[in-house]
Amino acid sequence: MGLFDKLGGAVMQGVMGNMSEVSAEELTHEYGAYLMDGETIQTGFKLVRDVVLFTDKRIIDFDKQGATGQKMRVNSINLSSLIHVSAETSGFGLDDSEITVDYIASPFFKASGGVTVASKKFEFPKKYNIQPLYKQLQEIAYNNHESLNH
Repeated sequence: MGLFDKLGGAVMQGVMGNMSEVSAEELTHEYGAYLMDGETIQTGFKLVRDVVLFTDKRIIDFDKQGATGQKMRVNSINLSSLIHVSAETSGFGLDDSEITVDYIASPFFKASGGVTVASKKFEFPKKYNIQPLYKQLQEIAYNNHESLNH
């Protein structure tokens, strides 16, 4: 397979909206400056220029913008704010897999007057087994739910 074929495959995968897994070492080298002290990358994915990292403390979403990708928006979801996780596995054809997380977006979990909840969907390539990641995130969401309601 030539370089053109590899690039074409990456672009096609990007157009289809799903990510490819990248090693934690490579991601730490490139994005380690964005990690908190003692934080480690568990797994991560790239979609053309965008990146999502799953660390032991957060989900970090890097959205590169502009023609050159020099401008970048970084968004974090603290794992302690996860309250619900859903998954959709891939089917036949061009379907991809998805994990959607619902999280508390307001700064105070137990604030009187309620909390603000937001959602974020992540799409994965058909060949990636989302079950272990879903299970890990679901266990975190469950524990958060239990601690918030006791």
